Amino acid sequence: KLIFTTSLALGTTITISSNHWIMAWTGLEINTLAVLPLISKSHHPRAIEAATKYFLVQAAASALVLFSSMTNAWHTGQWDITQLTHPTSCLILTTAISIKLGLVPFHFWFPEVLQGSPLTTGLLLSTAMKLPPITLLFMTSQSLNHTLLVTMAIMSTALGGWMGLNQTQTRKIMAFSSISHLGWMTIILAYNPKLTLLNFYLYTLMTAAVFLILNSMKALKLSTLMTSWTKTPSLNSILLLTLLSLAGLPPLTGFLPKWLIIQELTKQGMALSAMIISLLSLLGLFFYLRLAYCATITLPPHTTNHMKLWHTNKPTSPLIAILTILSITLLPISPLILT
Repeated sequence: KLIFTTSLALGTTITISSNHWIMAWTGLEINTLAVLPLISKSHHPRAIEAATKYFLVQAAASALVLFSSMTNAWHTGQWDITQLTHPTSCLILTTAISIKLGLVPFHFWFPEVLQGSPLTTGLLLSTAMKLPPITLLFMTSQSLNHTLLVTMAIMSTALGGWMGLNQTQTRKIMAFSSISHLGWMTIILAYNPKLTLLNFYLYTLMTAAVFLILNSMKALKLSTLMTSWTKTPSLNSILLLTLLSLAGLPPLTGFLPKWLIIQELTKQGMALSAMIISLLSLLGLFFYLRLAYCATITLPPHTTNHMKLWHTNKPTSPLIAILTILSITLLPISPLILT
């Protein structure tokens, strides 16, 4: 595990700090290879299937990254990441990064892979593995096609919301939530890339909090979540607030990026896009509320004897406390960010 996590950190660092396309590609490859054993750790057929899907998708995306950078180098003689100017290269790169991130229309692999991997690996896949592709987007944001990005962003928010409505598996719900958040990050990329990064950091905070809480409750299905209030009541109420923060409700941290993004879009004269993406995020709000309802308010409507879980004396990790506090109370620092 130590080797794999070190390799993950190494691959991410290489990609983030590189100026040359080949170095960026190397970092992405190291990342992919390091996370594969973490996915297939449990030797369950579902996990092996998830690892195989992940490998094939990421290999295809990496090949496209190489292809786009080589096309660009062929036409302009430049291997620098920020000098990606050829339109075809930009198009291929957008495709490659969307496959890597799981943006619609290349999102099919993500819920499946997340469902097949353990919750801790799911956390890595939803947060740490998204950082290198997002930095590449950040570095090339000036030369990418704006219309394409906005279209993909709105589609991602729509599909992430719609497909999450019907799920009963917590990992799949988190996957679709991730897809709709990626939509918010992509829509602002061409206009204010710093907001994309801010959104990503806050999303990482909140998702990490939710995943760690679900992991300490061992809640893989909504039905497990329904009986978890007997086991960890305080954790449950914290989960409610963190989920509402992920949904982007005002007094919580999650509202900050959405507010700044809507403001920036309106400044850029894209009020219609801002309105559409805000309305589509209501779909996301619905399934977060469903999770929150299952966790805190409703008793399970079973007539069968449902096993109640007893209190555990196992202390929850202090990391959960730090992350949840951050993902609930960071809204007052917004003036700091705005200046």
